[in-house]
Amino acid sequence: MIYDIRLSIAYAYATPAAGGRHVLCMMPKDDATQRLLAGLIEIEPKPDERGDHVDFFGNRITEFSYRSAHDSVSVTLKARVDRVAQGRAGGPSVALHTLPQVMQSHTGLGPDSPLHYIAPSGRVPRDAEMTRFVKALIRPDMTVADLVMALGHALHTHMTFDPDATEVDTPATEAFAKRHGVCQDFSHIMIACLRGVGVPAGYVSGFLRTTPPPGKPRLEGADAMHAWVRAWCGPDAGWVEFDPTNDVQAGVDHVVVARGRDYTDVAPIKGAMRLSGGQKSHQSVDMIQVGG
Repeated sequence: MIYDIRLSIAYAYATPAAGGRHVLCMMPKDDATQRLLAGLIEIEPKPDERGDHVDFFGNRITEFSYRSAHDSVSVTLKARVDRVAQGRAGGPSVALHTLPQVMQSHTGLGPDSPLHYIAPSGRVPRDAEMTRFVKALIRPDMTVADLVMALGHALHTHMTFDPDATEVDTPATEAFAKRHGVCQDFSHIMIACLRGVGVPAGYVSGFLRTTPPPGKPRLEGADAMHAWVRAWCGPDAGWVEFDPTNDVQAGVDHVVVARGRDYTDVAPIKGAMRLSGGQKSHQSVDMIQVGG
């Protein structure tokens, strides 16, 4: 599937900012499951400094800064992506009860190593309630992949997608207690549950097809950047990606921007500036299929 994607993020400040430094993580990946055919990030006003690099996890990063006063910032991504594969597991998943032994023999520390995705991270704490929730789903002889699918389905069933229930900085524990949230909350909760029983799990940011195929329902989260989960299912199966918000395995409807331990690693925009007064922001996403 070939998609044209446009993401716009704009900020308007109540008083001019005296300066600022910002980090963008919004350019889609170019990897085994998708090809980045073209990509452009436009920034207004023009920054005094701008640089591009790839971070430890292989995500495309743009940094820019201002030295002069400005009362607004707008960032626009335009990209064409060919989503070429479903991203399903390449081999059999290990049995859940054998995962600790398998992990002991895995010593690599490269960007895709599961060892980076076991410990709690800033947005994903260890939580007894979430661990109890996932443990109730475990059955004898279950594989890691089986648990990922069962947990994703259970969260989709027990939680309600509610864009008004949480903010970007709402803790995963609070969203889980409410059983309401958005894709970021669903993903952080699922990651916390999986890590709570020793399954390496990480956060994926990206885009979701805005226009579903004929006869298919529209998926939640399609009007903004989306998020889902990746879980390591063993050396043969590798990483499996699952979208708990929509109870589906990530496939050709999902275009990956970045992968990390949680939202902090892959936030589309973050930074610091000298500012007094408030600000208003606006975000819009268009993802249109242009070819098969």
